[in-house]
Amino acid sequence: MRKLLAAALCLATTVTATGCGAKLESSGDAKSAAITLTNCDRKVTYDKVPERVVTNDVGITELMFALGLENRMAGFAMPDDKGDLNGVPWKDGYDRVKWLSKDQLTKENVLDARADLVFAGWNYGFRDDSGFTPDALKKLGVPSYILTESCRNGRTESSRGIMPPLQALYTDLTNLGKLFGVEKRAASLIAGFKKEIASVRAKAPRGEARPKVFLYDSGQDQPFTSGRYAAPEQIISEAGGVNVMHDVDDSWTTVGWESVVERDPDVIVICDYGDVSAAQKKKFLLSYAPLRDVSAVKHRRIFVLDYVDLVESPRNPSAIARLGAYLRTVSLKSPATPR
Repeated sequence: MRKLLAAALCLATTVTATGCGAKLESSGDAKSAAITLTNCDRKVTYDKVPERVVTNDVGITELMFALGLENRMAGFAMPDDKGDLNGVPWKDGYDRVKWLSKDQLTKENVLDARADLVFAGWNYGFRDDSGFTPDALKKLGVPSYILTESCRNGRTESSRGIMPPLQALYTDLTNLGKLFGVEKRAASLIAGFKKEIASVRAKAPRGEARPKVFLYDSGQDQPFTSGRYAAPEQIISEAGGVNVMHDVDDSWTTVGWESVVERDPDVIVICDYGDVSAAQKKKFLLSYAPLRDVSAVKHRRIFVLDYVDLVESPRNPSAIARLGAYLRTVSLKSPATPR
């Protein structure tokens, strides 16, 4: 299925023009010119086009690959529990770029790689507890770019998200296009994504027929889920559903099971990654007594998407298409066939 998906992406979207072996655009005089971008509501100036970028996590790494920027990378860090990489459209990128760490980036492997840019995000590599922050890297002379989905919003000490998730994706692609002199490629990629998503939206359920959807990432005592600023918010809404945690002004966060029961989702989407398999997560949800009267559990309406589908990444439009196809099979009056 992964191989078929990769082939479909390489035929059907502009990802193929960028992630399946395309050559870089000429960046003209960009190599010698300073470039100023707006990142997390702050103006950031880069003295030159980076040539040794290191990235943290799969979605961030694939943003670089989708823009054809493998030759600008010195490596990436990513746990090996984020899904099979053999069938993805950017397999060549993974083959060509060094896998620096199967955990997270550290100052040591950034310096060892002689990185001239770190592309990561809060909770996607950047973290205060270990001192791996943009400010700390700046002191080492290494510039950073922060994933827009992860920008802190000031509502609480750690809450994240400053714009709708797809806008965050398009913002990062546009910024990276400008920084690396591949604006046309970024614009083409965005246009292809918008066209693909519009096609799904045109067929999506409307009004009261829109199923209520809960995103389940992990956790048994309390579930980890998506608020309005993480990618699942618009993956769900563009697919034709309603995120039951839409009112949570955060990206990825913990809620209480009582709030899930109260909102009674019609569908649960499982985020598949980590040591606990999707099958194990599904078994837990179906057997957890407090959820027994929740519609999604009673009718076994549980759908699985991979981790990289559900974080900001060039796979978001494909995830919208697949979830959209499933939601169109969901009748709120009778059980749907579970995946």
